Amino acid sequence: MTSLEIMERARVVPVIRTRGEDTARRAVDVLARAGFSIFELTMTTPGAIAIIADLAGDPERLVGAGTVMTAAEAEACIDAGARFVVSPAVRPEVAEICRSRAVEFFLGAATPTEIAAAHELGAAAVKLFPAAQLGGPGFVRAVRSVFPAIAVMPTGGIATGDIAAYLDAGAACVGMGGRLVDESALSAGDDAAILAAARDVRTMLRDRA
Repeated sequence: MTSLEIMERARVVPVIRTRGEDTARRAVDVLARAGFSIFELTMTTPGAIAIIADLAGDPERLVGAGTVMTAAEAEACIDAGARFVVSPAVRPEVAEICRSRAVEFFLGAATPTEIAAAHELGAAAVKLFPAAQLGGPGFVRAVRSVFPAIAVMPTGGIATGDIAAYLDAGAACVGMGGRLVDESALSAGDDAAILAAARDVRTMLRDRA
């Protein structure tokens, strides 16, 4: 099964972006307790490569890298065991490395021209970012109407109550960052708040199935 197929079945991809390595690791632990098995570790998080390497050894988890902007970053993430690579922009050099290493990649886009360019470079799906600011589910629906063959993964500003609307609009899955992993709660040691948010998402997905 491809990474995209696993994501489509999961429907929500947690995006881990924190200012500290310890909080990122705790976020993964809490989300795993809630039943999540997909994790996108962003390169803006200190120690992201080390976390990817540690998590990649578990065959039950699908671990990838996010906010990858350069060929060197893509190489490092793949060497660490990342099974997918995500960039917030159309980055041909990232696409080239991922293609050469046979690793699925997702390029970010905010316009029809960028969506087409990302798809032409071989992106498994196009990351629509920042989704909420671009127009939310309405934007996804409009994009899908003209690009029905291109899978899209909206990310950015998506709350639990928004997920169903994005999926109904045609999203293959959605990426959730700060609305799922609240760094202020992590910093305060309030893992229970993260666990509650994660379980709310899981419950919503189960009820929708």
